Amino acid sequence: MPESQLRHDGGWLFSPKPLQLDKKTAKTMTRLGHPLAQFQQASDSIYQRSAKGKLSSWIHQVLDAGKPEWIIEAQRSAEISQNMPRVIRPDLILTGDKEQSSFALTELDSVPGGMGITLWLSQLYSQHGYDVLGGENGIRDGFQSLLHEGGRVLVSEESGDYQPELEWLAEQCSNITVESAEADSGDDSPAYRFFEWFDWKNIPAAQQLAASPQLTSPCKPHLEEKLWLALLWSPALRGVWEKELRGNHLKRVREIVPFSWVVDPTPLPPQGALPRIDVHSWDEVANFSQTERRLVLKISGFSELAWGSRGVYIGHDMPGNEWAEKIHEAMAAFDSQPRMMQQYHAGQIIEHPYFDPDTGEEKIMQGRARLCPYFFTDQNGKTGFGGCLATIVPADKKKIHGMKDGILVPCMVE
Repeated sequence: MPESQLRHDGGWLFSPKPLQLDKKTAKTMTRLGHPLAQFQQASDSIYQRSAKGKLSSWIHQVLDAGKPEWIIEAQRSAEISQNMPRVIRPDLILTGDKEQSSFALTELDSVPGGMGITLWLSQLYSQHGYDVLGGENGIRDGFQSLLHEGGRVLVSEESGDYQPELEWLAEQCSNITVESAEADSGDDSPAYRFFEWFDWKNIPAAQQLAASPQLTSPCKPHLEEKLWLALLWSPALRGVWEKELRGNHLKRVREIVPFSWVVDPTPLPPQGALPRIDVHSWDEVANFSQTERRLVLKISGFSELAWGSRGVYIGHDMPGNEWAEKIHEAMAAFDSQPRMMQQYHAGQIIEHPYFDPDTGEEKIMQGRARLCPYFFTDQNGKTGFGGCLATIVPADKKKIHGMKDGILVPCMVE
């Protein structure tokens, strides 16, 4: 491994081979980039139209909640109106069964970690004869396309755990350097943002950077809200989505996004009900039995708790009183830190080999997998697939993230 160990001192489990996907599953996954980019374009259009009074004001109000006024103004500015995130990484839980795999999209990240690790693993397994999805250098080429003539990667102290892998990634590219976000002057030259907007007070040049059309991903934190996964299913927006997105793109996105809700405490009329769960209020959801709580509560965004599985609560995996407490917290925080809820989709149980870190012995893990494909949009607006990182954790884990007892591998077609 590189001397930096990339991240967490290389403390994940290694496997003798990549995760094998059947041809249909691999094809479906590697072709998600364009529909997801179109979904983000439609989301931005809906937000901007709401802000201009052309759609209902509640849309932008819920997405602006908790943000300072300057950020709200920045994400509506004409200077960056055409700018969109150029990295898209969905978090896909591999669901279904071996005969027919499917996905559940739990998050759509436009400032993702893991690119350096995915590139290093793709190179490693390619050099050992495996035909990994995206190829040996797909991540490198995709990342270079973001700063095709070079530029700087701005990493904040808050995101510092990712700095070693980003430095290694930059070394694989041409004319790309990694620099401190806190020390940056905010000049208007090409830069890749690896800091979160909620951390803006610690970044002196945040407002200058936000105004730069050369910054990717741009200052559009509304697009980083998980709430979009709930707004996709909002009955009030059904017709809007059908106008904003081509039918086949809307269909493909809805096939992988679990049904979701905005946790809005506004009282419903007497005859009203929350769709699909058919209750009249979130207070009733707070009192659900364990079997009814196959639901996941999440902080939407603009918070240090909105990434890395923090701020995520799985209903059937916690005591009823704690679940009720989190629901009531969500209701109380609606105006400042909205929450959303998704249907829980259990991951498919798979078997995958790994090396025991103490003995080197090859063992088999029964686990569940999260797939993180990376898509990059080039200067010409074409979105392509760069590579995919699979995280496999023991089957009894409800949350899947890069923990020390997880296997990290690229993917290939079986």
